[in-house]
Amino acid sequence: MTTTLAERGDLSRAARGFLRTESGSAVLLLSAAVVALLWVNLGGGYEEFWHTEFSLRIGDTALTEDLRHWVNDGLMVLFFFSVGLEMSREAVLGELRGARAIAAPALAAVGGLVVPALLFLAFNAGGPAAGAWGIAISTDTAVVIGVLALVGPRCPDQLRVFLLALAIVDDIGAVAAIAFFYTDDVQVTPLLLAGVLFLALLALRYAQFWRTPLYVVIGLVMWLAVLESGVHPSVVGVALGLLVNAYAPRQYDIDQVAVLGRSFLVDPSPQRALATQAAVTEAVSPNERLQLRIQPWSSYVIVPLFVLANAGVPLDGATLAAAASSPLTWGIVVGLTVGKVVGVSAGTWVALRTGIGRVPDTLRWGQLIGGAGLAGIGFTVALFVTDLALDDQALVDQAKIGILAGSLLAGLIGWSIFRFAGERGGQCAPSGLPVLPPRPWRPPS
Repeated sequence: MTTTLAERGDLSRAARGFLRTESGSAVLLLSAAVVALLWVNLGGGYEEFWHTEFSLRIGDTALTEDLRHWVNDGLMVLFFFSVGLEMSREAVLGELRGARAIAAPALAAVGGLVVPALLFLAFNAGGPAAGAWGIAISTDTAVVIGVLALVGPRCPDQLRVFLLALAIVDDIGAVAAIAFFYTDDVQVTPLLLAGVLFLALLALRYAQFWRTPLYVVIGLVMWLAVLESGVHPSVVGVALGLLVNAYAPRQYDIDQVAVLGRSFLVDPSPQRALATQAAVTEAVSPNERLQLRIQPWSSYVIVPLFVLANAGVPLDGATLAAAASSPLTWGIVVGLTVGKVVGVSAGTWVALRTGIGRVPDTLRWGQLIGGAGLAGIGFTVALFVTDLALDDQALVDQAKIGILAGSLLAGLIGWSIFRFAGERGGQCAPSGLPVLPPRPWRPPS
């Protein structure tokens, strides 16, 4: 399927809108982390509050979880649903479309997954926290894009898009790790039911039948089935997001909007208004309509609430001393800082050196390596995996300190690289004019 230049321009504007949303949400996310730390260390009742039980009851059937589990297992499914929507859209219309376009960020993401995990295991292999390697592999898109706006290049658009594509592939790896490595005691019957429901949704998609209430009902039943099976329900969110159709506006739909719009101008009746509204809605894919509705809730409410519920850790002398000598803490810190820089940079170099991948000509090595440093900011998914991988509260506290320290250091490393490489200055070209970089980015021959 081909798209016109106008359609690509619309998609580019949509991508910039998404990035601005992610950048703005980073402030709330970091604020939530600060509030959680203050709540634990200066206030009181943090754990007691999040362990408060909340029940949904229908007749004699009740689903009872504490507030933290409702956030982690319930609301966060919408976050992963938005991740699935973005994966689907990018694969059809955006930066994940085409083998060479995705090869560089994909190999960068693979390097950013494998190298941090290996470094983590170098500290923790054979220890009680060896299974928590998934904490060190994640990249937090919202915070990375927000920090990039503050410390990155003066004109970072191409780097933003590259990091977004990298983060999507990184999310795929993180979700796969959650599904395959952090699931115990699988119950087969509810999992089979969830599989049948997924196939039903797949059939509805290929039949091009889209009715939001039906998808919501089937999705809720899938969530309950997966929750009962023992597999983490985040997988349901991603699966549902991947099923939602994404397509560029079709010329027939645009022409239909024009015809109905003119008829409304001639005779502005309620019937013609409704027909025009329906045609405008149909011209935009369900994927993008849902992203427009869900992304603000995910970025501004759900993720900050998740961080508030999970980032609280006591910072007293005993806890900090234990973290300072903990291989778990150091494995996370080294994985998020050294591992991400080395892995992302090496993966992209391999893609370019072998010729299987490409990047925009405006990107330079200083920007790439600075972006690789920022990719070590792992927050949301890192905290998520901590809750799944560790049961010992002392290890949980050490892991959270490692996440906070590693993410802070990753931001400082990215800023330092941009400063050292001279990528903070320069002038943006006027809109519509090409940017001519003084140092074209090509791997050495």
